[in-house]
Amino acid sequence: MTAAANSFSGNMKKALAGLRRINLEGLRWRVFDAKGQVLGRLASQLSIVLQGKDKPTYTPNHDDGDMCIVLNAKDVSVTGRKLTDKFYRWHTGYVGHLKERSLKDQMAKDPTEVIRKAVLRMLPRNKLRDDRDRKLRIFADGEHPFGDRPLEPYIMPSRKVREMRPRARRAMIRAQKRAEQLKQSTTSTRKAHKKEQDKAEVRA
Repeated sequence: MTAAANSFSGNMKKALAGLRRINLEGLRWRVFDAKGQVLGRLASQLSIVLQGKDKPTYTPNHDDGDMCIVLNAKDVSVTGRKLTDKFYRWHTGYVGHLKERSLKDQMAKDPTEVIRKAVLRMLPRNKLRDDRDRKLRIFADGEHPFGDRPLEPYIMPSRKVREMRPRARRAMIRAQKRAEQLKQSTTSTRKAHKKEQDKAEVRA
């Protein structure tokens, strides 16, 4: 741990916090690269590994999940307009002190909290939640102090795109035909109008 820790330039106290409370015997160290990954899909895979649902020995009342190291948290992507439309809200306890922060501002301040909150909200709210949270180590860049551990890169599963249903396909074909007919009718009316104008100019 010493050589890897010396090369790590981040917050060492935060990176190693609560590590002694985890029984590391028999655990795998899975490395997730968040660069270019969609936030929700990445968080769902992290929650599966943290709960141990990818193992045949999964038991709901036992913490059998593996250690998860997430790198390049600042390069995670979101779909739609979530950067400006998604807000994190919390209350300080004082009257009228409801605070809010957009996803864009949170990414600029601390991108690791974005992934952490997304994963924690996918985990069941029970006594094992804190132990699973300790197994999640998120870093904004590609550096981490666990270089001497037996790391295993996690390969994200390919996205399964559902085929279009026959009824929706027929509706799409009908809409395309209507658009083509409308375009042809507009061009024909324009040509006829132009011919009438030319004839009127010739008569004049």
